[in-house]
Amino acid sequence: MSMIQIRKSSDRGYADHGWLKSFHSFSFAGYYDADFMGWGNLRVINEDRIAPGMGFGTHGHRDMEIISYVMSGKLAHKDSMGNVKGIPPGDVQRMSAGRGVQHSEFNHAPDTTTHFFQIWIEPNVRGIEPGYEQKSFEASGKQGQLRLVASPDGADGSVTIHADARLYSGLFDGDQGAEVALDPARKAYVHLMRGELVVNGQKLNAGDALMLEAESRIRVGAGKDAEVLVFDLSPR
Repeated sequence: MSMIQIRKSSDRGYADHGWLKSFHSFSFAGYYDADFMGWGNLRVINEDRIAPGMGFGTHGHRDMEIISYVMSGKLAHKDSMGNVKGIPPGDVQRMSAGRGVQHSEFNHAPDTTTHFFQIWIEPNVRGIEPGYEQKSFEASGKQGQLRLVASPDGADGSVTIHADARLYSGLFDGDQGAEVALDPARKAYVHLMRGELVVNGQKLNAGDALMLEAESRIRVGAGKDAEVLVFDLSPR
C-alpha cells in the first residue's frame, strides 16, 4: 500500500553549539527519536551551518558512505588518506569510510558561514579500503531536471557509492517539472533544501521532506527557487 509521510522542517532535531548550528532529520548524537532512526538505508541527513573560522576537528568513521553537499560558503576537507580539498557549492563529495578513516572539516573563511548537508548511507559492503571522490555538477545540468549525482555504478558521471541507493539533485522554478521512476518495492526520500516545491501532490517548504513507500514514481514541479535532493533507497 502506498505511503507518503511529510517530515516537517520544524519537527527535526536541532543542536546549537555556537560555532555549529545543525538540524537533524534522523536521530543523531544528542537527538533521539525512535520514529526517525533512518529511512531504508539512509541513516543521516544533517543540515549544518559552520561559523567563520570554525569546524569539526579530526574524528573517525567506519563502514559508512558519507556525502557532503555544499549550499553556500566553502568546506575544507582533510583526511587520513592524504586528501586535502576545498568543497565549493555545486560539488558533491563522497567519502567511503570502509574499515576506518580520520578526517576534519573546516570553514576557513573569515566572514562567511559554510552551509552544507552531510548525508550518511549504510553501505552494502563492509571493511573495504577507504575511498574519496569529488565531482562538480553545474547548475545548468540540474535546472528543471533531476540529475543523478551519486549511484552504485557511477552512471551519468555521478560519484560512486558502495550502497544500494541513488541520489538525484534538481533546481526548479516556475513551470519546470521532472519525474523519476521508482520500483514500488523500494523506499524513497525527498528533501527540499531551499525554496518551495510540490512533490507527488504535496507542498514542501525549505527543510521539509517526504518519506515514500510503495510509489512507482516521484513527480516534482511548481517550484519557487527550489533545490531538492531525491533518494532512491533500499527498503531495508
